Amino acid sequence: MKHFDKQAKEWDQDPKKTERAIVIAKEMTYFIHPNKTMNAFEFGCGTGLLSYQLKDFFKTITLADTSEEMIKVLQEKITDENIKNFRPLFVDLLEENFVINHDEYDVIYTLMTLHHILDIDKILKIFNAMLKTGGYLCIADLVQEDGSFHTNVPDFNGHNGFDRIKLSAVLSTHGFKMEYNKIPLEIEKEFGNKIKKYPLFLMICKKMN
Repeated sequence: MKHFDKQAKEWDQDPKKTERAIVIAKEMTYFIHPNKTMNAFEFGCGTGLLSYQLKDFFKTITLADTSEEMIKVLQEKITDENIKNFRPLFVDLLEENFVINHDEYDVIYTLMTLHHILDIDKILKIFNAMLKTGGYLCIADLVQEDGSFHTNVPDFNGHNGFDRIKLSAVLSTHGFKMEYNKIPLEIEKEFGNKIKKYPLFLMICKKMN
């Protein structure tokens, strides 16, 4: 996660990242109708841009990331703005010593993080254990692309986005029922004089068992 540690200080300076968070937060709240009795968990929170847009909708939000520098920036924002319901967590859920608190959360969400996770089955199993039955898993990530998205990340070894049909099938095998599946926005990147667009999907699934 050294790549993200290096970017932490400047992460919030890109207005497109905030715009992305606003769009996803609106889509989520419109569909889920969260309320102040619900506890949420953000996987791969970075500096907390998405959770910041959702902070008034949940009782508590636990924000987890494997980048220590991202968590430090998040902690500074929590202190500066006196955000009472944020729980920052520097942790890797995939580490063997991670203790799962079963059925603890009403909603788990993740924005542009899942494509960095090699073992999708393992993380979905963990999400299922953490979620209450009937709780929601929200995944916002790249539609399958040609590998050019991470051109500027030389050591990237994750997924080049996802085939949504295949990902839906995997989610189903882990006890999740697809309830919402749309492409709410595109990410634009410049390559020389050309602009390339990368669709971003949002899937909202309910934990059935």
